[in-house]
Amino acid sequence: MLTLIHYPNCTGCRKAKKWLEQHDVAFEAVHIVEATPSAEELKVIWQASELPLKKFFNTSGMKYRELGLKDKLAMMSEEEQLALLASDGMLIKRPIVTDGKKVTLGFKEETFEQTWK
Repeated sequence: MLTLIHYPNCTGCRKAKKWLEQHDVAFEAVHIVEATPSAEELKVIWQASELPLKKFFNTSGMKYRELGLKDKLAMMSEEEQLALLASDGMLIKRPIVTDGKKVTLGFKEETFEQTWK
């Protein structure tokens, strides 16, 4: 079973959820703000994704800009970055879909077709 970590007001999250439903893919939806993943959970997801950690930041979000993270991330350790992500779900790029082995970040229909169909 997949886990969809999402924010209901996010357009990409709504598209991802709709795609999964239309393709009869079973998933559990987790609200990214009400149940923000812990630093440990994020570390497992990040390592499974094989993506750079900076890709997990919602760079278009207000919180990211307010905190000036564009200039600060490079100077932070991985542990500090994971702790920061876990401190506020709005800092995390979404949606995150995972089955524990594979991870997709954001919504691109072609990526979902290749990964989750």
